[in-house]
Parts: sequence; structure tokens; C-alpha cells
Amino acid sequence: MLSINVIYIINDLFSSNSHGLFAYISLTLLIKSAAEIMKKRVKVIERDDVVVKFAGDSGDGIQLTGAQFSDTSAFIGNDLATFPDYPAEIRAPQGTVAGVSGFQVHIGHKEVSTPGDLADVLVAMNPAALKANMKWIKPGATIIVDIDNFDSRHYKLADYIEDPLEDGSLEGYNVVKAPITDMTRDVIKKFGLSSKIAEKTKNQFVAGILFWLFNRDLSIGEDFLRDRFKSKPELIDANLEVLHAGYNYAETIEAIEATYQVKPAEKGAGLYRNISGNVAVAWGLLAAAEKAGRKLFLGSYPITPASEILQELAKMKNLGAVVFQAEDEIAGICSAIGASFAGCLGVSSTSGPGLSLKSEGLGLAVITELPLVVVDVQRGGPSTGLPTKTEQSDLFQALYGRHGESQVVVIASSSPANCFDFAFEASRIAIEHMTPVILLSDGYLANGSELWHIPQVKDLPDIKAPLVQDNDPEYQPYKRNPETLARSWALPGQPGLRHHIGGLEKADLTGEISYDPYNHEKMTHMRNEKIARVAKYIPLQEVIGPDKGDLLVVGWGGTFGALYTAVVEMQEEGKSISLVQFNYINPMPVNVQEIFGKFKKIIVCELNLGQFASYLRSQLPGFSYLQFNKVQGLPFLISELKQQFSEVLNNIEK
Repeated sequence: MLSINVIYIINDLFSSNSHGLFAYISLTLLIKSAAEIMKKRVKVIERDDVVVKFAGDSGDGIQLTGAQFSDTSAFIGNDLATFPDYPAEIRAPQGTVAGVSGFQVHIGHKEVSTPGDLADVLVAMNPAALKANMKWIKPGATIIVDIDNFDSRHYKLADYIEDPLEDGSLEGYNVVKAPITDMTRDVIKKFGLSSKIAEKTKNQFVAGILFWLFNRDLSIGEDFLRDRFKSKPELIDANLEVLHAGYNYAETIEAIEATYQVKPAEKGAGLYRNISGNVAVAWGLLAAAEKAGRKLFLGSYPITPASEILQELAKMKNLGAVVFQAEDEIAGICSAIGASFAGCLGVSSTSGPGLSLKSEGLGLAVITELPLVVVDVQRGGPSTGLPTKTEQSDLFQALYGRHGESQVVVIASSSPANCFDFAFEASRIAIEHMTPVILLSDGYLANGSELWHIPQVKDLPDIKAPLVQDNDPEYQPYKRNPETLARSWALPGQPGLRHHIGGLEKADLTGEISYDPYNHEKMTHMRNEKIARVAKYIPLQEVIGPDKGDLLVVGWGGTFGALYTAVVEMQEEGKSISLVQFNYINPMPVNVQEIFGKFKKIIVCELNLGQFASYLRSQLPGFSYLQFNKVQGLPFLISELKQQFSEVLNNIEK
């Protein structure tokens, strides 16, 4: 609100006989001066990191606003990590807790490894969003609500008995009751847009508030909108005006007690961008194909949360990517195997239910010994399960989910950014060792994002495909490299290299169909030994922290951010604790047993019921493994991990 003195002066201007133009200029200057005075009165809090949570109905544009805020933070140099969280239903029930869509972003001047446990700022577009997220905000947090949706109808949909804004439950929080919907409608009346489109622009009112609250340059938000709506220019001006309205509203009200200042992170020189795990996978595959001198072929069927890999690569035809949207999961993997036979880097992307359907195709790739990458973006199961929620549910399936003795290489990415690195690595292993590789990601990594240092492709390692020269007199389809046991790769149509492969057992060297029992046993051992020898060509396992001590925390894949943060914080408290995070699972690095032997206790943390712990017991049975498991469709919280680790350490001290 403008101060009472300013209001009196404005009244005097218009009640006097002043010239209209002079009055208008004076009024403009007064409002600007008042806003500047009020901005100076607002306390600026400098923070190393801040967590913001956006929540509302699926149609409120929450994901877009979260992405906009994240991209802006990345642009100014903040480190960040994000966690989109949305319902599985395409048309989730509006106004209900089950229909709440959320987007959490953690920005920092210091290193950020997780989206954060609890939020400093919550934007709740309706009562259901408030109710769903009260347990995820810090005491004293700022809560911005769209007051236009806090009415009896919305309270009933959210199963509130009393008005949460008046029942005392929000005492101690800084609650900003903003008329977001009504003010947005007023702003865009002049554009002649439909009420449906008007509703969709209110997320930009929220964005404007957040730009002011975090002292962001509004021009960055303007550029975001111009790029976002470049194919719909009629929406650009409307969204820009709503963005400015939100910013001006925040600047002139007195309900916001403080703004935040988060300085840029101290990063090394280079080009950075905000990237999600699925986009990083797509780019890693493209880079690997270029370094191997092979065309990239993706044969996939759309499935949550892996579909974005298919969508991203479909945009990359100019870079040589060939994308086939198959009619089902089986057709997807079989087309990729065919492309691999023809000399491409064959890839198929999926999630848990799709991996089940691809299992026979994987067996075919094993016996034909063709390079193939299958990206499994894990989600909660079984069956349809929790398609938009994260879980490390497919490890057993990746390791054992095929008939016959059908070992494949299994690796896992551990952050949205290193999805690029491990997509590249999966491709390298598949090509150089002539084997299928399963890359495990998960919904948390796939949809989440973080700041990524963009590498130069020229600096990436070469991938050496074991191709055969035309008319090679020594060629045999199953003649092997004596070091890796990988067979050579002859392409259809190469002069003098005619051969055939298929799903029946092959005779050693010649590749002819063979039912000889001793040959079958020899070939089975050979294929398994080929996988085991990959261990010679992967890095040693690293330990984060001292290489010996009281407690070793063991994780794999996408739990890295939370485990790393919890362990490092406890190390700073003087605790004897270290972390190993596995990216290479089958085979494991050769030094794992040596590492495990130097700690008193080992605890394995997973977002499942203990699949990796069971695998470790089978591979390294000489150790005792404690477990900490969570199966809620949510990532680990740092607080719950620290509590669990403290209990184990306290028992050791006793």
C-alpha cells in the first residue's frame, strides 16, 4: 500500500487546477519514488542457499514457473537442483490434495546437491496446495497464497474443516495473501484473450513476485517468455504485462518483510546451463555416436518418465539422429537391434514396465553380441504403480530379468548432469565390448535438473568401434579380441564379410547354428567372462571422505545428492563416516572388497526394499550389511539420513 502522505499528495494534484500533463508526470514520479522508498525499507537477507516450492493444480502452470525461476537462477550463476513432482493423471482432480502439482528448486551460492528438504518460500495457488505442503516448509517460511481461491468451495475440495488462514495454524509464518487470479484477469482484459487463457497466465504474476522477492533482473524473465511463446506471438505481450504486474504488486505491498539475495556460485570458467537428466541422456548418446563415427538410432515407445529422451532426440535430425516411435516396447528394442546389426549405435529408452517387455530382445542382443544401450528411467511399481514418482525399483530386473545365462553390463547415473556422462559411457562400453548395456536412471534424475558445465565434444574420449576391414581373410563372426573377448563388428554389405546371426546358439568362431552341448557351455562361459572383463576398463571405486573409519555409507544411482550432503555435513561435525556411490554395478570396480574391509560398519541406502544390498551379499558375502530403505515415491531427506547414520555411529561408540 502507498503511504497515507503520498495518497494525500496525489489527491491534491488531481483536485487542483494543475495542467493534466504536469499532474500525470508528477503522479508517475511520486509512485516511482514511493516504490523506491518502500524498497529501501524492505530488509535484504543475504543467503548461501534458498529453497522455493511452487504448488497448485496441474493447470496452474507450476512446472513452467519453476523452470522459469530455475533458468533465471542458472543464468545469473547460482548453483541449483530441482525436483518436479506431479500427479500421474492427465486430468488430475482440480482443487484436491491428490491433484496438486509441485516444483521445488534449491538455489545456492555454495554447492547444491539436492532440491533441499524443507522450503524457505512456498507458493500455494489453492488450499489443497497449502495442505499438501505444510510439512515440507521451514518454521517462519514465507507463504504466498492466491487469496482468490481460498473460499468455501476450495476448502471443501481440500477437506479443510476450518479456514487455514484464520485457525491459527499459520502462526509464525509470513503469509502473503495476494489476489493473483483477480489481478491477472484485470491486467489482460485489454488483450481480448479468453478466460481460459487468462487463467493460464497467472503463473507469470507469481513469477513477477518471485523476481522481486529474489532481486532478479526482470529482463531475464522477459527473454524467457519471448523464447517460450515465439510460435504464439499473441501471448507474449499478455504474459509480459502480467509478469510486470506481479513484480509491481510485490514492490508496493508491505506484507513481504524481506527479500533474498543469493550470490552466484563460485564455479570454474566455462559455459553452463540448467539441464534435466532426460535431456542430458539424449545429448550424451548423440556425443557418443559422433565420437564412435556411428549414426545414432533410437527405437522407443513413449512411457513416463522416459518419453522426453525420445522427444529430445526427435529434434536432432540435423545432427544425424534417427528416431523411430515404435508401436510397442518389443518393436522398439528389436528395431534398435536391427539398427545395431546395420552398424548404428542402437538405443532403446523405457521405464520398468517396458523393460519387462524388452527382456527377450535383450536376450537376443546378448547371444548375437551386438552393441545396444537400453536406458531404463525407473519409477515406482509394480505394474503401472507410481508412474510420476521415483524409485530404484528395477535393479533386480536389470541384473537378472532374462531367461538363460544372459549377463549384461549394468551402470547407473547419479545426478541429472552426469546422465550425460553415463549415457556416453554406456555407449562406449556397448560398442567397444560388443554387448548390451542397461543404463539405470530414475524419475528424480530424469525430471530434475541442475547446473551443468557443457563439455567440448573434442575433449571427450574417442570410442573405438571394433570394425572389420573389407575382404579381411582372417574374419570369423565370433573371432574375439584376446583382451576384451569382444567379437568384431562386420556390417551388412561389406565385401567378403558375408555372415548371418540370430537367436539360436552359435558355434565358436564360425557363428554357424550349433546344438553341440560342449560348444553351448563354452559360449555361455565366454559371454559371461566378456562381461566380467569390462571391470578392467572402468574406473576404480572412489571413497568420499577418509578411506577407513567407523561407518561406510553405500549408495547407487540417483540417491547420490542426498547421501553426499548428509555425509559431508556429518564429516564437518567430526564424525567418522565416508561414502561410496556406485555407478558401475555389473561388473563392479575391482577395488570394492578392499574398500569395504577398512570400515567397522557398512550401511546400504536405497529407494527400494534392499535390492543392491542383496546383490552385494551375493558378490561380496564376507561383509555384514545394514540397510536403510525408503519406498514412498520420494527421494531421501538429508535429515532422515543423518538421524539414521547417527544411530549407527552411536551404537559403534557404545
